[in-house]
Amino acid sequence: MLLPHSETSMRLSGKTFRRIHAAAAIGATAMLLTGCASIKDHRGYLADPALVLSIQPGVDNRQSVEKTLGRPTFTSQFGQPAWYYIATDTAQAPFGSPRATDQTVLKVTFDGAGNVATVDRTGKDKIVYLSPNSDKTPTLGRNRGFFEDLFGNIGAVGAAGPGGGQPGT
Repeated sequence: MLLPHSETSMRLSGKTFRRIHAAAAIGATAMLLTGCASIKDHRGYLADPALVLSIQPGVDNRQSVEKTLGRPTFTSQFGQPAWYYIATDTAQAPFGSPRATDQTVLKVTFDGAGNVATVDRTGKDKIVYLSPNSDKTPTLGRNRGFFEDLFGNIGAVGAAGPGGGQPGT
């Protein structure tokens, strides 16, 4: 059996409507703001500061460094033997490119006998950002237009060169 409802009970009261509207607006704003959060990432070696500090020049060798820190990110191919451990922390804004927020480069050099000679640590100060000039690469020489490129050699074929155009000179 259906009970008749009054017209006022069928409608939402003004106060209830404003509360639902405000909650929906807050929910939509929260969803939009979560899309604007930056993405943080770690790339490379996970360095343990205690293990890094335990590497001592003159005490450790290649085997002990590998057992302590693990395999290096890469090794030097030329010059003094060196192992590099590289770690980079990046952040990326929405619709942007990742930018380095922190970087650690640990360089362990070895002497001729395979013992640790030096341990150097550098950071973000060594990062270089390159910004290309434009879509064109600057070159030496003249700037020629389309028609000059197309018709520039007319009359130049068979012209006298340094030898006066004589064969064998």
